[in-house]
Amino acid sequence: MKLLRARVRRPARLAAEASALLIAIVVAFPLYWMVLSAFKPAGEIESGEPRPWTLAPSLDSFRRVLGQQEFGRYFLNSLVVAGCVVIASGLIAFLAATAVTRFRFRLRTTLLIMFLVAQMVPVEALTIPLFFLMRDAGQLNTLGSLILPHIAFSLPFAIWMLRGFVKAVPEALEEAAYIDGASRARFLWQILFPLVLPGLVATSVFSFISAWNDFLFAKSFIISDTSQSTLPMALLVFYKPDDPDWGGVMAASTVMTIPVLVFFVLVQRRLVSGLGGAVKD
Repeated sequence: MKLLRARVRRPARLAAEASALLIAIVVAFPLYWMVLSAFKPAGEIESGEPRPWTLAPSLDSFRRVLGQQEFGRYFLNSLVVAGCVVIASGLIAFLAATAVTRFRFRLRTTLLIMFLVAQMVPVEALTIPLFFLMRDAGQLNTLGSLILPHIAFSLPFAIWMLRGFVKAVPEALEEAAYIDGASRARFLWQILFPLVLPGLVATSVFSFISAWNDFLFAKSFIISDTSQSTLPMALLVFYKPDDPDWGGVMAASTVMTIPVLVFFVLVQRRLVSGLGGAVKD
């Protein structure tokens, strides 16, 4: 009987693995084509018969990208924006999730519903109002005009996700800490924070990717001071309607992808447990 079940499960398992492999190939192919195009010489990129390989890899596109005068500044600006968004949104979301989970106050349910509604509003619909808001606050052409909106848009998702982690921590643990003489602040940062850290890592990945890849806000709020531009804006240097430098665009996109991959590798272990929502008693 067990042998029969194993035979039945084996084709199903093979089909699932084949489907997963096919999906992985479909997802990874655009990245492969981007990296391949970055290494292709100009003649092969502009060829009317594209091939999924190159026999003459070249670093010319990367030399043009890294030799671009403002590229290093764009890279640093992107790091500042993404880092500030990750740290600020993580800390605020942690405190807010603790408040809405551990404390009872009026309009708490209304506040949670507002978080959900905020996630449903398209970013494009708020770009123009945000532009006037940043203009009136004197934040146009500054990195603050990119940091503040991304923190605001990251918070609803982060709070909702961290709320589940905070709720999963037994209240008996909090009571035991108070009996042992721990203050509320000590419990918050020395006991609760480490338990919720996997969730914070998971939310930080989404916040980092959103801020790092942002083009809409950077194009809308950084108007005249190019020294405050971020990496996505660097792509416009190589894209010209009459004569686009596709090799430069692909090389710049490849360089932009590297920090995201590095960040993902660094937090991979905690990200898996964070997405699983595993907080054990």
